[in-house]
Amino acid sequence: MQYKILIVDDDTELLKMLRSYFEIKKYEVITACCGAEAFDRIRPEPDIILLDINMPGIDGLDVCRQIRDKVMCPIIFLTAKVEEQDRVNGLLSGGDDYILKPFSLKELEARITAHLKREERHRGQTEYRFLNGLCINYSAKTVTIGENEIELTKAEYDIIEFLSSNAGQVFDKERIYEKVYGYDAEGGSRGITELVRRIRNKFSAYTETEYIETVWGMGYRWKK
Repeated sequence: MQYKILIVDDDTELLKMLRSYFEIKKYEVITACCGAEAFDRIRPEPDIILLDINMPGIDGLDVCRQIRDKVMCPIIFLTAKVEEQDRVNGLLSGGDDYILKPFSLKELEARITAHLKREERHRGQTEYRFLNGLCINYSAKTVTIGENEIELTKAEYDIIEFLSSNAGQVFDKERIYEKVYGYDAEGGSRGITELVRRIRNKFSAYTETEYIETVWGMGYRWKK
């Protein structure tokens, strides 16, 4: 299978290098040199997106926020920023991973491969129904309550998928972060609390059932 990768960066030399590298690796490569151009390149949906944060005009965080409801593929930020809050903001905007510039091409390729393999595993799962009309379609990556489809970012969906696939088990924030973003992700678990809050708010518009329980001092679990 030939994977399609969208690379967005205002550094034209870096774009050329990444295009050459990933074409040798048999990827179909699409490039964009700014945020505005990226909006025109996301259809048909790529399998993974590499997105620079520090771009003039529309920065990578804003691009991610605006496309996240349109694409479900993994988004990896390319950034020179190292502050924890920058990483948290990126993950909350809908990103899935970070790699800091300058980076090793082999490390970048390994992270891309890990995310693509995780996506393949998720596609092999099927539909499952829970209490009071909530339905998760693991193949389509959709969540509905009754006739209402819940609009979710990829990170929000991944948390739901992980917890619901292990209903009744308690996981701390670090473990959830690890499963959702990968073992090598450069960030912290602080954003998990905010993502769970958002999921609960979206569910509460259609049901009073609390599917994700807080186990104080331990973490979260999905109700059986």
